[in-house]
Amino acid sequence: MLTNTFQLLGLVTMRNSNTLRIIGFNSRLEMGTPDGKSAIELTDDSRAVPVSTTRNLSSLKSNSEDFGTNYIWRLVLSSIKAAFFSDKISFLLPCGPLAMLVDQLSQRHGWVFLLSLLGIIPLAERLGWATEQLVFYTGPTVGSLLNATFGNATELIISLFAMKQGMLRLVQQSLLGSILSNLLLVLGCALFSGGIVHRNKEQIFNKSNAGMNMGLLLMAVMGLLFPALLHETQTELQIGTSELLLSRFCSCIMLIAYAIYIFFQLTNQKQDYSTIKEDGRQDDEESAEISKWESVIWLGLLTLFISVLSEYLVNAIEGASVAMDVPVAFIGVVLLPVVGNAAEHASAIIFAIKDKLDISLGVAIGSSTQISMFVMPFCVVIGWMIGSPMDLNFQLFETSILFMTVLVVAFMLQEGTSNYFKGLMLLFCYMIVAASFFVHIDPVSIRELSLLFVTLCHLGLFWSFESIDLVLQKITLNIRSFRIT
Repeated sequence: MLTNTFQLLGLVTMRNSNTLRIIGFNSRLEMGTPDGKSAIELTDDSRAVPVSTTRNLSSLKSNSEDFGTNYIWRLVLSSIKAAFFSDKISFLLPCGPLAMLVDQLSQRHGWVFLLSLLGIIPLAERLGWATEQLVFYTGPTVGSLLNATFGNATELIISLFAMKQGMLRLVQQSLLGSILSNLLLVLGCALFSGGIVHRNKEQIFNKSNAGMNMGLLLMAVMGLLFPALLHETQTELQIGTSELLLSRFCSCIMLIAYAIYIFFQLTNQKQDYSTIKEDGRQDDEESAEISKWESVIWLGLLTLFISVLSEYLVNAIEGASVAMDVPVAFIGVVLLPVVGNAAEHASAIIFAIKDKLDISLGVAIGSSTQISMFVMPFCVVIGWMIGSPMDLNFQLFETSILFMTVLVVAFMLQEGTSNYFKGLMLLFCYMIVAASFFVHIDPVSIRELSLLFVTLCHLGLFWSFESIDLVLQKITLNIRSFRIT
């Protein structure tokens, strides 16, 4: 009777309370084994596999605490591995700390700028990855808002730091460069790569979606063109204020239009670029690599890391411009957008090679739409709040380049088909744009530096030839084709 009870409950009263040993699966229960331990032997009719487990009961409490600590550490290490060691571009991560170290130990602004630029590239890519991970746990509405907020967070962070330093022209040029880079460089590389891989056929995409985005880009061009024309023609009702008021009014209209655009895309029955991108993920049977709260934590940490490096980057731009003998306009329009567009560049090419051209267009043109209709007017509104005269007057030269770029891309995409030749034409156009900004003289910089030079001369603050030479270097850097007498 007692034996049957033990067999039923699977419980043994041990002679030695410090140890417990369970041996295999057999048919009988034995009490009082020769080694002073109690044993349970059960039988599985289908198989007989011996299993032996020995555990010190006096240490169960400490082992459970160790298990909890080890579990947390394993979770943290697994999350870090997924965030920083799952992508090949992560080998650039040490450039960030190196930039801080070089800035503290020397005054080599060129190296600080270059290392900061390289260090932000993997952080920007990982920020996009963390946003995609969080979208897995949210609905389409929240996912679209997250993409709109964090999709171009790198450009927004750099712009805010530059605005804080009073470098309003750098803000305008970097945002303009991001649009030009997405429309010409990123889209051109995607169309060219897809056309080379699938050169035996023409790739097809949804031209109605592309047309809607190009319409929004033309609206953004209108918002930039009118303040520039108002300034150039000197027809302001109130000199110095009408241009700023018009820019703020246009910015509010553009933000409202972009919000309605998101609502329309979410409620429309046709697939927009964001839903196509989600379908692309579903086709590849992708799933979230980390949990929802891990995604939120990584979004916060990566945004913080990018903010820190962006401050070093912005502070080193002017010194890097002198050290590398490169105009600030070229740095803002050509070099800085490489940071924010690194993730878009890679993903657009990959999807084009996979013959998913709709997703590639959604990445390139969708990002340009976000910058022109959301980031640009948002910076103007933020400047309005903090008392900074940020406006939409990007000067006539830059606005004209943007207008021509939008027209060229619109004509390239109007047929709904693509090949490598169209991509190559967009790349050639980007080369022309980059060369134009390399020889471009920024009129705002000329006026500011000339005024600074004259003011310092009148105040008698030049007490050495070295100080005069430093300012002259900055002036001649922006006025390459002018001869100062």
